[in-house]
Parts: sequence; C-alpha cells; structure tokens
Amino acid sequence: MFALVKPSAEHLESYVAALKRGWSPDNLRDETRIEQLHRIASDPQAFLSSLDDREGKSGPIRLADGSFVPRLPGFKRWMWDGDFAGTIGLRWQPGTSALPPWCLGHIGYGVVPWKRRRGYATTALRLILPEAREQGLLYVELTTEEENVASQRVILANGGACVGRFEKSTAHGDLAGLRFRIDLTKGEAADATQKWSPCAQ
Repeated sequence: MFALVKPSAEHLESYVAALKRGWSPDNLRDETRIEQLHRIASDPQAFLSSLDDREGKSGPIRLADGSFVPRLPGFKRWMWDGDFAGTIGLRWQPGTSALPPWCLGHIGYGVVPWKRRRGYATTALRLILPEAREQGLLYVELTTEEENVASQRVILANGGACVGRFEKSTAHGDLAGLRFRIDLTKGEAADATQKWSPCAQ
C-alpha cells in the first residue's frame, strides 16, 4: 500500500539500495548520490535527522554550479509501497508564502525510474499539501522544465495552475522552466480533470 513515511532506520536499507542502483535524489547533481552514501555510512542517524530540519539548521545547500545558499526550513518524506519508491520534500521561508529567488519551489519530488507510471508522484503531492497548509502557507509553487509534461500533469492533477515561463539560472541548469502555483486557501484543491496546456507567454 502506498504511503508517505518519515525517513527512519526502518526504511534506510531500501533507500541505500536505490542510491547504489544509480538513482539520485538530485536530478542536477549526481554527486549527491555518492555524498549521501558516504554520510549514511559515517552516521546514519545524523543523515536521517537532517531530512527533517524545520528550523533550517543543517547548514547551507550546494547548488548545481557549486555555489552555496542558506538552507530553508523543511523536511523530506519517502514514498513507500513496501519498498522505497521516491522522495518528496517541502520547504518554506518563515513568515511568508514567498520564496527567495534562488529557491525554485516549495515542493520537489522524484520517483525512482523502476517505479514510474504508477501515479506515485500525483498521490505524494496530494498527501503533502495538508502539511504545507499546516505551515501557514497560502500557496505552494513548483517548477518543471517545459518538456516535462509528465510532471506538469502531476501538478495540474493537484489543482495547480501555470503562472508563467522563466529562465533558470546557471545554478539550476540554464534551462527554460514553467512555474506552477497551487492555491492552498481553497482546501482540497485537486482537480484531476484539468488537461495539460502550455503557459501563456
């Protein structure tokens, strides 16, 4: 049965197996996979604790271009179907629904390649939205590449609306992106009947 779980020692072995199989939690930096394997081997409990950092105390974040930016408060959840299936994370800026310019979105997610096309990302996003409301956020923003129609459909199925195109910085891969917003003030906003359509210019 599919669920979102808090990263724990109980699930860590399956997470490590996914890393060793070649999956990376960072689609821009494959080095993240190796770094995490080293961190887990060195201190597994410290690694797990760092994935639930609601005060942003775990130190700066390294971007794809090698630069560092302050860490925002946030946490990760692991997709679980009896085995590790992917990750989804929520981050926010205290006191506001807005994000700093170097942060592309409140929510990021990724499903391991061997478990895609099962609806896991759509369900995971739906399950994490109530936790975003609990943080006092009025909305969440998510971004995708223009060609990533599958991810866009995940967001649209959860009530998202495309609010514009933008150019990602070098730190985020120099790609054209689409920005989506999900309004959290409407309660259960998901509308699976929405169809994909490109953003207006």
